[in-house]
Amino acid sequence: MGHPITDQVVTFIFFIFICMLFISTESTQPPFSCDSSNPVTISFPFCNATLPIPQRVNDLVSRLKLEEKILQLVNAAPEIPRLGISAYEWWSEGLHGVSRHGKGTLFNGTIKAATMFPQIILTASTFDENLWYRIAQAIGKEARAVYNAGQLKGMTLWAPNINIFRDPRWGRGQETPGEDPMMVGKYGVAYVRGLQGDSFEGGKLQDGHLQASACCKHFIAQDLDNWYNFSRYTFDARVMKQDLADSYEPPFKSCVEQGKASSLMCAYNLVNGIPNCANFDLLTKIAREQWGFQGYIVSDCDAVAIMHTHQGYAKEPEDAVAATLRAGMDVNCGSYLKSYTKSAVEKQKVKESDIDRALHNLFSIRMRLGLFNGDPRKLEYGDISSVEVCSQQHRALALEAARNGIVLLKNSAKLLPLSKIKTTSLAVIGPKANDSEVLLGNYEGYPCKNVTLLQGLQEYVKNTMYHPGCNFVNCTSAAIDEAVDIAKKADCVVLIMGLDQTLEREKLDRTELGLPGMQESLITEITQAASKSVILVLMCGGPVDVSFAKDNQNIGAILWVGYPGEGGATALAEILFGEHNPGGRLPVTWYPKEFNKISMTDMRMRPLSSTGYPGRTYRFYNGPKVFEFGYGLSYTAYSYAFASVNQDKLHFKNPKVNKATENGSVLNIAVSEVASEVCNNAMITVKVAVKNQGERAGRHPVLLFLRHSSSMDEVPRKTLIGFKSVNLEAGESTHIAFDVKPCEHFTRANRYGSLVIDEGKYFLLVGDEEYPVTVFV
Repeated sequence: MGHPITDQVVTFIFFIFICMLFISTESTQPPFSCDSSNPVTISFPFCNATLPIPQRVNDLVSRLKLEEKILQLVNAAPEIPRLGISAYEWWSEGLHGVSRHGKGTLFNGTIKAATMFPQIILTASTFDENLWYRIAQAIGKEARAVYNAGQLKGMTLWAPNINIFRDPRWGRGQETPGEDPMMVGKYGVAYVRGLQGDSFEGGKLQDGHLQASACCKHFIAQDLDNWYNFSRYTFDARVMKQDLADSYEPPFKSCVEQGKASSLMCAYNLVNGIPNCANFDLLTKIAREQWGFQGYIVSDCDAVAIMHTHQGYAKEPEDAVAATLRAGMDVNCGSYLKSYTKSAVEKQKVKESDIDRALHNLFSIRMRLGLFNGDPRKLEYGDISSVEVCSQQHRALALEAARNGIVLLKNSAKLLPLSKIKTTSLAVIGPKANDSEVLLGNYEGYPCKNVTLLQGLQEYVKNTMYHPGCNFVNCTSAAIDEAVDIAKKADCVVLIMGLDQTLEREKLDRTELGLPGMQESLITEITQAASKSVILVLMCGGPVDVSFAKDNQNIGAILWVGYPGEGGATALAEILFGEHNPGGRLPVTWYPKEFNKISMTDMRMRPLSSTGYPGRTYRFYNGPKVFEFGYGLSYTAYSYAFASVNQDKLHFKNPKVNKATENGSVLNIAVSEVASEVCNNAMITVKVAVKNQGERAGRHPVLLFLRHSSSMDEVPRKTLIGFKSVNLEAGESTHIAFDVKPCEHFTRANRYGSLVIDEGKYFLLVGDEEYPVTVFV
């Protein structure tokens, strides 16, 4: 018989071991409902995966008490133990990789990092839909792997950001795919399909099941964060119906109709006096009824609260709750609905049926994600393990995106690429050249590997000298003499200048468009002292006016690298030393400093000649530019020709032809009045011949634009209607086919917000080549 004290100790140790094992198991188990080992919940119809989801949701909601329902209306939804329903965190982020921001992701377990792809503005400059899709696929897989490891408390990622980059000073422009509505929409579609587990072409998710849920944000016209005395929380964006129809709405329409996004986020700001999250016409009539949106709508964080506390739109907290639920919002990022929905019901400002509608949308998404079918690790997507995170394939993809996104803006006398043999010493100067975090941009996570731009260049030239040049990125003081000294000693000088998240980010817009502080002076002094031409590398999300460098003969090359992600250092070094031929093209217009005179609060897209207002984005802006939308050089040269266009005269005969009421006399026809058969017959097949005229192989995005002969302010100066990338060996040529749909591509909005096709002569544009097409109405 053993010693009683020893037995007690052994029993105690065994108890502790079991507890620790239980805790360990709990911490690595992803949250899910309808555990098959629970005899109580398994009998509930809402746990029966063979039933249609609407039927399951009806059963679930019918079992909830009012208090339980209300608690599910916020991002941190608690568990409902009596029904075996797990807690759920709606707020996780995945803009360009599984992010450390949001409330749902924990990098405190076996997974410590995730692949960090370039910030979106740089990825957009590849003009490569398939690449965008593959990146989103990778993010979705890594997110599911983190979830399966028990480190992600929900599979709803609040990305992509598909607001157009309307104003160059916007701190969050870096998160967007640029300024063109069609291109931004295509990015949104590619991202949503990739993240959610759909095929590239769409249509794979017929059963509605999701790998992850994507959220298209910020709905709508939110592109100002904090500019002088204007804040996104109180800004009332005055937007014309015309601009809503052909600039602000199209990316979201594409995201919903083509991408089948499972979430929308309504934005903080008001539009024409109504908060977005309280706008029934926007959330219900347009998104759900016109576009067929099927998913949940979430408020931006605390957007419900500020209707009462900041905007004064709601007199009482309950009024804010009522306005958002009645408008069609489903879940509040924040706690306002948790605090005030019950009193709103008691005051008869909210009906329980409004709550039930929201819950139907919310639980439908959780079921589509497979989180009510038992342990998800034993189901579809359950085999996606931690080996997917930071896999060699995903890291190679991050490098590919950075390589193909970097834009060559200047290359005088073919300074680049540098010779790996002749370049025996480098001077690298810049306040963030030896900082890896800056490469990530915002909404970042923890990268698989940290490599600075300096370290990337040191891999090619061992004798590399470094000096920050400035005290900080804002460069309030510059060590010009010291920087000049090392510049004089080197075969080549690489200046790494620009911005970072202390100068442009969420909640911080810029107030000027030049390089900050003494950066320009530092650059000028170094270029005057350097023995050879200088290379200027610009790291920034928003555009900067570098006209001085563009015109400076001592600056032989300029490259824009955005915030290039964890592969950025390698990508830049490969491009500088000729191992990769740059092919990126700018997704935004780069404006001169004088554009700063235009108020950021002016939402008008079109110019107004009578007042001198220049308009916005390449589609309408009529002022001077530093660099144009779509601009980008290469180490080779490409030529274009229109090989064939199957028709160049289009007839839209209809009795309901409108004489334009805008300034001018252009006849037009409403697209809604054109029969679908007529639209189909009007489609133009365009074949463009592209030839690599140089001595290097290269990847090249081919951009097809459309221009109308009218010079009216109302009519776009030109519009991007298609883009495709080609890989061509030196001297190789190929043909690219574009399907041009006049009922889509030839349209613009009139002042009433109706899409019309103008009569007259149009021109298809590729490079410097034009092809005329005439429209008769």
